[in-house]
Amino acid sequence: MIQLFGTLDPWLLASLVLALAFVLAFEFINGFHDTANAVATVIYTRAMPPYLAVIASGIFNFLGVLLGGVGVAYAVVHLLPVELLIDVETGRGLAMVFSLLTAAIAWNLGTWYFGIPASSSHTLIGSILGVGLANAVITDIALAEGVNWQKAIDIGISLIASPIAGFVVAGLILIALKWKKPHSSMHRTPEFRMGEVGKKHPPFWSRLILVLSAMGVSFVHGSNDGQKGIGLIMLVLIGIVPAHFVVNLGSTSYDISRTYDAAGHLGEFYQRNAASLSGYLALGKSNGTDLPAKFRCDPQQTEITIAALRRDLEGVQSYDDLTHAERVAVRRYLLCLDDTARKVSKLAYLPGAEKKDLARLRKDLTSTTEYAPFWVVLAVAVALGCGTMIGWKRVVLTVGEKIGKQGMTYAQGMSAQITAAMAIGLANVYSLPVSTTHVLSSGVAGTMAANRSGLQSRTVGNILLAWVLTLPASMLLSAGLYWLAYRSFIS
Repeated sequence: MIQLFGTLDPWLLASLVLALAFVLAFEFINGFHDTANAVATVIYTRAMPPYLAVIASGIFNFLGVLLGGVGVAYAVVHLLPVELLIDVETGRGLAMVFSLLTAAIAWNLGTWYFGIPASSSHTLIGSILGVGLANAVITDIALAEGVNWQKAIDIGISLIASPIAGFVVAGLILIALKWKKPHSSMHRTPEFRMGEVGKKHPPFWSRLILVLSAMGVSFVHGSNDGQKGIGLIMLVLIGIVPAHFVVNLGSTSYDISRTYDAAGHLGEFYQRNAASLSGYLALGKSNGTDLPAKFRCDPQQTEITIAALRRDLEGVQSYDDLTHAERVAVRRYLLCLDDTARKVSKLAYLPGAEKKDLARLRKDLTSTTEYAPFWVVLAVAVALGCGTMIGWKRVVLTVGEKIGKQGMTYAQGMSAQITAAMAIGLANVYSLPVSTTHVLSSGVAGTMAANRSGLQSRTVGNILLAWVLTLPASMLLSAGLYWLAYRSFIS
């Protein structure tokens, strides 16, 4: 990384540092914006002292980022259409990054200031979609191709379904606890327990579960939301200094040969299924050498792209052996082959066993492009972990006291946190970004409904309003900023 800084022009270096600072600022804000939800119940129920809770949560967020992988990171990156990802030059890359980050940071700070549990995930995804759509309008691309709609739909379903599931599952867990132990002190509020037995802390087992589940939420939050920051930094690096980051320069000869072989096996896969795929992929209709003058992702060019990739990688032991232009070309080929393979895997007439083979081939194919240097992961982990330790009071008060008409019981806190940890952990398994804020706050609401405590309509209305408005507001804001930047500095 130090060597990279020494080779850049001063203006490019300043742009890169500023862009990285914006990403880390977003993650820092995300820390105190979203992580307040992870510790809200454990603080409100007096299971942990506030400052101990946020410090412990910060540590578990840090560990979650370090150990979380990059699946969610590239799910976020691939919201942008593959054509934009393969053709981002420095000026447009800067406009894209600063527009979406400025929009995301502005909305996050605004909702935090008013103590509204809004979703950083919705904000970030809306900002990315806004940039993609604005780019489509500016460059006369069809809106249907302005973003990766299939990926957007998949993520949208997870963002909508997860809070609904949180509401239902948390409510069911509370009902089960009340049925199993209806007279347990876990169903007391901190204030009631203080008046009843003179103790402000919950019973031992309730306290243990509250603490463990809070740390579990913090860990999976770090894994899920930290990966979004990792994806943003990779967008910055690829957009501003592509020659150094379009492929993993740390790839071994085995990694490169794995990619080379995957391309060959992909060609064999298509030939094996030529009866059903030949029309879609134009199999057997090219000589494998006539690449178009301006490369673009086209399923009809699949065979040519495979041949070009294998030609460029043949005998390559290290990506350092390739020129900057050759590295960019390799990444373009890989992104396009993966995009086409993803579309093929959605075809209804492709047998299930073949779809599984194709999924494994895609993993091998992208092993040297879907990566993150350790310093990127560490920087995001530090930013998210440090942000966790401040700014938590506003949202904790909302979650603890302003969702239900009565105070939160220990059992309600446990139910909401266990549900959030499970939901976010499951989303990590399937590489889907979800909202910690919405899962946890909807879980709390579910327990209030199950406990027949009643909901405060004003607070719930504000949360729902933020849920509905965050996506379109961040889309409009980032699209407007991108349009201004493009017209002012690029066109």
